[in-house]
Amino acid sequence: MTAVPILRVTEIFKSIQGESTRTGLPCTFVRLTGCALRCVWCDTAYAFHGGRDMSVEEAAGAALALDTNLVEITGGEPLEQEAVYPLIDRLLDAGRTVLIETGGHVLLDRVDSRAIKIVDVKAPGSGMMHANLPENLELLEPHDEVKFVLADRRDFDWALAFVAERDLDRRHTVTFSPVWESLPAADLAAWVRDSGRPIRLGLQLHKILWGDVPGR
Repeated sequence: MTAVPILRVTEIFKSIQGESTRTGLPCTFVRLTGCALRCVWCDTAYAFHGGRDMSVEEAAGAALALDTNLVEITGGEPLEQEAVYPLIDRLLDAGRTVLIETGGHVLLDRVDSRAIKIVDVKAPGSGMMHANLPENLELLEPHDEVKFVLADRRDFDWALAFVAERDLDRRHTVTFSPVWESLPAADLAAWVRDSGRPIRLGLQLHKILWGDVPGR
């Protein structure tokens, strides 16, 4: 008998998309549990442990029942779970636009090309720069997006050089977002404005609306 794929799920909820080019749209979030990284500034550490087991069909059914066209699978790190791949396929086959928010340390070659990958590149201030997989940048589709979370001016200068060297922002949407606790958004906005690059400022709309709380 074939084993039923099992997901470890922290939460499934409906909110407003707070990041990416789809900011402001109604969105269902499937937050999976667990992550091998420990970024200094992580704002979802509550998803490192706990959660509950759900089959792919149970998780997909719960997400589809919330009735949004947009569904984001996030974490933790969703691509660390084997059952995420049939979940992605199930949601895509149901006609949903699926976003995959990933830390970038898991190879992207198994993600359905119909999904939209939002891939973090870890800057020095994260403490996890060693986990970046350069080969993932070669696996991106034109509709995929790249995100940098920046703690200070050093992170910004590093990220800008990284983007410029690879001409990354000419091929994909690139977003620079501030670490709330250490980098004023107005400072990052001015640096992006003056960068001379087509980079998008990301401000995590959900935090502005409701604060840094689970389920929002």
